[in-house]
Order: sequence, then structure tokens, then C-alpha cells
Amino acid sequence: MQRRMLTKEDEAATGGDEVEVRREDQDKINKFSRLHQREIALEEELKTKHKEKEDLDDISNELELADEDDKIPYKIGDSFISLPLSEVQEMLEASTSKIDEGVSDLEGKLSTTREEMDQLKVELYGRFGKSINLET
Repeated sequence: MQRRMLTKEDEAATGGDEVEVRREDQDKINKFSRLHQREIALEEELKTKHKEKEDLDDISNELELADEDDKIPYKIGDSFISLPLSEVQEMLEASTSKIDEGVSDLEGKLSTTREEMDQLKVELYGRFGKSINLET
């Protein structure tokens, strides 16, 4: 969370009344900060999942050009195993489905986190007005 110093104009605009920061206010500010960090982490994880899905889609498209009789190297852990095309396609579909589930789960968590942050913004801006900056 980025804090900025108030200018004299900002102080005048708020009427110069300083609002005392209560323990519950500080707890809300801290919670907002934790949620913001979580939001960043979830966004990064979501980007990674989207990249993985894109890579799997590219591989699936490439495999459409392969012959049915070809053995395709498939990476499992640190090893490559040659498997029939149909098995590799099934495994890719399963991996894609798993990634789709992960994306849906992450999007749900991200939505919940943003809703909590929005609620805290309403409460904190209501209490402190312009004297707090929660823009991320």
C-alpha cells in the first residue's frame, strides 16, 4: 500500500480535522494491505495458468498434424516417455481440464478478495476521506 504526504491544500480540503486512527481502523488497513498482496499473488498465478493453457493448446494443435502410428514423447516429471498419439491427446485433455478448474478456482478467489477490498475501501474512505489512499 502506497502512502503519500498530504499537501496543505489537501488538509484544507478535509477541513483540517484529524481523525484518530483507532485499533479497529488499523486492523482494517492491515487487512486491506494483506488482501492487496493476496490479489497480486492470485493475479500472477492466474497469468501462469493462462500461459500453461495456451501452451497446451499449441501442443494439441501441433499434434493434429501427427500420424496415428507415431510415438510422441510426453514429459512426465523429468523424463520423456514415448506414447501413442491417442494417449498423449487424452493426457493433454486431462491436463487442460485440470488447468481450467484451477483457473475457475483462482478467479473465484480473486473475485472474493476484490469484494472484500471494495468493502474495506468504502468503510475506510467513509471514516478518513481524502486523508487515506487505498488506490492500488
